[in-house]
Amino acid sequence: MDLLLLVLLLVAPVGSWLSLEDWGSGSVEGSVGEFGECVCNVFLPDTSFPADRMELIQTTSSQLSVEITLQINKVNSLKIELEVLLSSLSNLTARVEILESGPDKYIKLDFELLRIELREFEALVTQLKASLNSSSPAFESLYTEIRNMSSIVDQLESYDRSNLEVIRIEFAKLQRKLEKCQDDQDDLSNAEIGSCKHGGILRIGKPVVSQLNAHLSGGYIYGGWGKDTKPLPGSENTYWYSASSDTLVSRITQYSDYYKLIMRQGFKTHELYVEYRYDWRGTGNNYIVRENNLYYQYRSPFAMAKMNMTSATAEYKVIPKASAQFSYRYSNQNLDFAADESGLWVTYATVESKGKLVLGKINEQSFQVEQLWQTSVFKQSVTNAFMICGVLYATRSVDTQTEEIFYTYDTNKNEESYVSIPFEKFQDFYVYLDYNPSDQRLYMFNNGYYVYYNVKFKVE
Repeated sequence: MDLLLLVLLLVAPVGSWLSLEDWGSGSVEGSVGEFGECVCNVFLPDTSFPADRMELIQTTSSQLSVEITLQINKVNSLKIELEVLLSSLSNLTARVEILESGPDKYIKLDFELLRIELREFEALVTQLKASLNSSSPAFESLYTEIRNMSSIVDQLESYDRSNLEVIRIEFAKLQRKLEKCQDDQDDLSNAEIGSCKHGGILRIGKPVVSQLNAHLSGGYIYGGWGKDTKPLPGSENTYWYSASSDTLVSRITQYSDYYKLIMRQGFKTHELYVEYRYDWRGTGNNYIVRENNLYYQYRSPFAMAKMNMTSATAEYKVIPKASAQFSYRYSNQNLDFAADESGLWVTYATVESKGKLVLGKINEQSFQVEQLWQTSVFKQSVTNAFMICGVLYATRSVDTQTEEIFYTYDTNKNEESYVSIPFEKFQDFYVYLDYNPSDQRLYMFNNGYYVYYNVKFKVE
């Protein structure tokens, strides 16, 4: 009996060992065998390798990989994106060489940046392939090399010179191939930045999804992001972001460049409310930044507002006859600010217009609406609107995956028309869509995600 007790103690899990008192008290279930021996049931843990769990992990990983690939295939960018990424790649090569110089020159963040940029290059190859309708071995080879580089970065367990040298060589090869691919994009060249020598929008590119918002929260579905539509000297690369779980506008954060944006490293957050000092808060999501000024819908009274982020001052002006009764499809979207190559605009509706959209041109010096155009489209049938070269473009939802530019109003000719220019949505819900003349992109805040589109214009 003592020997049996010893065997049980040796094979049983530590947490299941019994005291001698328990054993002696008969609390252990047992039976007497055929020949009078003591028989006890002992639980032995499974000490074999958990192959089933490993298989589940591998299956889940494969499914995630497929899902990511599907999302990547949605991304499309034209020549401007390629030029930006080529510049970024040059900077990246220099950074890798710095990392290579010594073990004290790198930190974990550096490798995270490598991973982020590799994902961007992977998206770019997919864009080029889709734009050029090509499935050549060159594209497939380039795509495979990028995925291999991602695997190398992910598998690094020690940051030694040999691994860094591999990365540096691979990035140099990738840069040469991307430069070659740039020649194939010549037929996709756009109108010159700032120029209106085109015939309007021909098509909208596929959505380019940067990432989830800086709060890393799917609940922040109301908001906006983008670049200054008329940046001050030295701030051409500055991005901004503002969002909330409701339609209240209470703060805006600025980022010195795109990498700071995606790494959530803002250099300045402007609070629109400071207790006992001021309350400049707004509402809605149709705001823009121009010359470091935030233009937005003031909360009380109902008015347009302008906050100077350089001097940290704000002012508001009531727009005569503008009504808060008529919103876009989603609530509280009454004043919509827009900027284009010709200046600053605001759209709204009035009781007199019976809810039809009114377009106003804002004098930026006096901060007054100086000229008005009356359209025939009902504001509540519109999901959003933006301006390009003095032409208003209004959108509506076709289904959960498709948005459509269905109406235009040309202030240069005082002409309106109904059109059909469909484009793809990353996700159904969005409250922010604005054009930026400094890079000819549409910026959308799509259900909490940073999304942008490249715009292709008609040749005159």
